[in-house]
Amino acid sequence: MSMVKETIDIDVPVSSVYNQWTQFEEFPRFMEGVEEVRQIDERHCHWKTKVAGSEREFDTEIVDQLPDERISWRSVTADVAQKGVVTFQRLDEAHTRVSLAMDFEPQGMAEKAGDMLGVLDRRVKGDLRRFKGFIEERGVESGGWRGRISPADAAGRPSPTGTTGTTGTGMPGAAPPDDQRYG
Repeated sequence: MSMVKETIDIDVPVSSVYNQWTQFEEFPRFMEGVEEVRQIDERHCHWKTKVAGSEREFDTEIVDQLPDERISWRSVTADVAQKGVVTFQRLDEAHTRVSLAMDFEPQGMAEKAGDMLGVLDRRVKGDLRRFKGFIEERGVESGGWRGRISPADAAGRPSPTGTTGTTGTGMPGAAPPDDQRYG
């Protein structure tokens, strides 16, 4: 597996940065190659990507989510092997450090060659820069979900705790008024 690590400081308070990151359906607005992210339920997303002409669809599962601190995930689709964590660190009242670490198993010759050339590293760095611009321009998140998702219990079943949403702005991916962030 290949490891990518990137960090960026954002001139927005940690709760706003975290809330915006929970709006997975808005990822195509700042993530290169991400065509669509559809929230299936509070733990699962379906992704459509297009990288170097190669289209791929896969599902991810949120393994751990603690408001204003971290979100970790893993792929659950057989042909895509990835896992990662994004952390949020309050620097002061108006600044946040976002750190992303991701393991990814390149598939096929094109992905393996791109990995050797550092394409994924540059893409993640660019995605974080675009996210910084996205949230700093807005100054406020478009929505947020502040529920707690804990790692799966010993039997491997999901064990979400505290599933309360916060804001619902009507934007794609924003938490609806019934405190669920999925449709």
